[in-house]
Amino acid sequence: MFPSGCEDRMRGIKIIGAGMYVPETVISNDWLSTILDTNDEWIYSRTGIRERRISVDKPNFWMAEQAALAAVRDSGIDPSEIDLVLAATCSPDYYYPALSCLVQHSVGAVNAAAFDINSACTGFINALDTASRFLEDGDYRNILVVASERLAPHCDYTDRTASILFGDGAGAAVVTKSGKPMWSYLSAKGDYFNALYCKTDHSRSNCPLLKDSDAYPEGIIDSEAKTHTLQMNGKAVYKFAVDAMQTAVTKVLEKSGLHTEDIDLYIPHQANARIIESAVKGLKLPEDKVYVNLEKRGNTSSACIPTCLAELKQAGRIKDGMKICLVGFGAGLTSGAIVFEQ
Repeated sequence: MFPSGCEDRMRGIKIIGAGMYVPETVISNDWLSTILDTNDEWIYSRTGIRERRISVDKPNFWMAEQAALAAVRDSGIDPSEIDLVLAATCSPDYYYPALSCLVQHSVGAVNAAAFDINSACTGFINALDTASRFLEDGDYRNILVVASERLAPHCDYTDRTASILFGDGAGAAVVTKSGKPMWSYLSAKGDYFNALYCKTDHSRSNCPLLKDSDAYPEGIIDSEAKTHTLQMNGKAVYKFAVDAMQTAVTKVLEKSGLHTEDIDLYIPHQANARIIESAVKGLKLPEDKVYVNLEKRGNTSSACIPTCLAELKQAGRIKDGMKICLVGFGAGLTSGAIVFEQ
């Protein structure tokens, strides 16, 4: 049970279905060493990643659909019973329509509303928090939350800074209202936006009124590569991520009245094993309660946490009554954490 005094915040959720999709193509560190000045030992010692999956011929929306279909099947409900589809992505195939609308159609959620959320790697956290508020409203009973990312096209494969980190994949969960409390902490530091970004490319526009270059903050774009690909200040992101993970977990536990040892399972964003290790050490968390899968997945941005949830549920490791803490951090810079009892 949660501590007394939580009764006024019964914004609880229950995961009744989970699903995932990972591409078939495996990109190993050894393969990357054939196109980059790097090797397996260099990558693994700095990131904890051995391999990642890349979607070579399937778009983001297709991956999202596969994960969503799996989650709906796992839930056992009819797709017509889904009231809302929320999709988290920072790598959509279309400016519009929303990824959520494509998923709504593909799964047959004919009675559902749909919209997207983009807060990069924190996307699933923010989407799940949003879902809990819609469920609390009372008009919504079942919500499909999907997070899907195809980041390979964003990466510059002549630069090892980011290309060694990211992979593609999708995860989804069907959630319903629970009589147990849920707590969340969300944060953003927009003044650090240039630590991790990928600019929209409008270079193909033929509007005669547009200038040769789009407007953007001064000093950000200073090369052709920075116009088209993901850019990351590794040191700044690392420092932010360790602090953000520790702060988010601390804040959400303070809200809940729980202590670190009360949580049965921690699922962090799978950005970098060294970030997770540093934050876990700082928070003094039991390592056996922290789930990490990025050795074979890499960083799949918003899809990391729901992919972990799907793996754990399939393995029978998500059980009723468990207290679970999800924590994410990413471009924006954004961060957040959720504590709920399954």
